[in-house]
Amino acid sequence: MKKLNQGEIKLKILRFKVECSEPITIKDFLSRNGVSRRLMTKLKRQTDGITCNGEKIRTIDMVKNGDEVVLTMQDESFLEPNPTLNVPIVYESDSVIVFDKPIKMPVHPSINHQGDTLGNYFAYLFPRTTFRPVNRLDRDTSGLCAVAKNAHAVNMMKLQKTYYAIACGNIKEDGVIDAPIDREEESIIFRCVSPNGKRAITHYKVVRSNDKYTLLEISLETGRTHQIRVHFSYIGHPLVGDELYGALSDEIIGQALHCGRLRFFDVSANKEVEIIGELRKEMTKLV
Repeated sequence: MKKLNQGEIKLKILRFKVECSEPITIKDFLSRNGVSRRLMTKLKRQTDGITCNGEKIRTIDMVKNGDEVVLTMQDESFLEPNPTLNVPIVYESDSVIVFDKPIKMPVHPSINHQGDTLGNYFAYLFPRTTFRPVNRLDRDTSGLCAVAKNAHAVNMMKLQKTYYAIACGNIKEDGVIDAPIDREEESIIFRCVSPNGKRAITHYKVVRSNDKYTLLEISLETGRTHQIRVHFSYIGHPLVGDELYGALSDEIIGQALHCGRLRFFDVSANKEVEIIGELRKEMTKLV
């Protein structure tokens, strides 16, 4: 992995070669190439945000086969850079960077965490690029966290995530948890299974187990806040170390939940990418 230079910005320009049998509007052409309406609106407000063959063009104008369309994006970062942080980088391209986030590090700044987050480290590496985490992990959840370097990359990634967790007790078979999740009354943070909540579906496979714990491979059909933690607590197998949902442990720091695999489309490399990360050592020791 090469060393990143402070201020390095690799992708502020996207180039497209028009291939069509008949002329088409810029709006339709960009939509077919995965550019969102929100990004198009932002580009229209910029000087030379959208050009065709070197000339500024409107989204209602037509382009034809062989034309070159260029999008020039101007990102701005509002996070304070922190050069003292150091988060391992497991993958990087012109459009995305994947970190191996440690436990006890939030992804976003909050009232209690103003300078020690993944966002602050990203702002140091890319001081003029907006921080766009594609999958957001809890502070005490470790593992792979993908950050897009531009809005177009976010729209194109179609991220698939696989988690690994260690639950209390011996779970003998693979299964699916289909139980709606809602916010607990009078609580900003705590979630619970409730008939009034939004549908939440969690798929899990047993990897290995002993008399005390079970290592699980988990994929989510929905993405509710604290979904994995709430669901396994609900079925009587809370995650080891999860203080909020009932399984505080002195055998592990933080909860035994790790994002261990990401699969996504890298638009700058024009290919599907799969990243597999190692499980935390303290998790593997439990099973």
